[in-house]
Amino acid sequence: MPPGQTPSQTPSQTVGPFFGPALIWPGAETLVRAKTRGERIVIEGRVFDGDGAPVADAMIEIWQANAEGRYDHPDDSQQKQLDPDFHGFGRVATDPSGGYRLRTIRPGAVAARDLGLQAPHINVAVFARGLLKHLVTRIYFPNEPLNADDPILKTVPPDRRPTLVARAIENAAGPGFRFDIVLQGDNETVFFSL
Repeated sequence: MPPGQTPSQTPSQTVGPFFGPALIWPGAETLVRAKTRGERIVIEGRVFDGDGAPVADAMIEIWQANAEGRYDHPDDSQQKQLDPDFHGFGRVATDPSGGYRLRTIRPGAVAARDLGLQAPHINVAVFARGLLKHLVTRIYFPNEPLNADDPILKTVPPDRRPTLVARAIENAAGPGFRFDIVLQGDNETVFFSL
């Protein structure tokens, strides 16, 4: 930097439409292998912007615990079994209609900080044009008894909780769940600050 000039911040930029070629690899939408333990499920949905239009160039990233409720991460020191055939991380780009589909397993309940349990859930990050930072949310499952006492879900106002609970669906691939993501406006999905 030349003498007498003060440093300036780099201007912020939005997340760009570069997901397909840079961050999505073939098979990233399928988290299961032949020997993966647990109930296989499909999560599908669409991403919508504030005007209700589909977001055709978003990326959905998920990370989750295995069927036992343990993450494949060194910080998870629970005495639950790891599954060598499940790593709990996946990514998928949305299609022209804003749609996405992930093949995974239904996760188990994970430990909460208070030594209780968190309801089974899938962590989700949404990257899309116009966002300065990715958005973080969760997918919870319908008719799950642990939802009532989940420490994170309980922080969400009751009228907003339905935006975090997937709907059960049946499809050709077997049991599945629908989880639409609304980035803003009416029925906006609840997003969390990390």
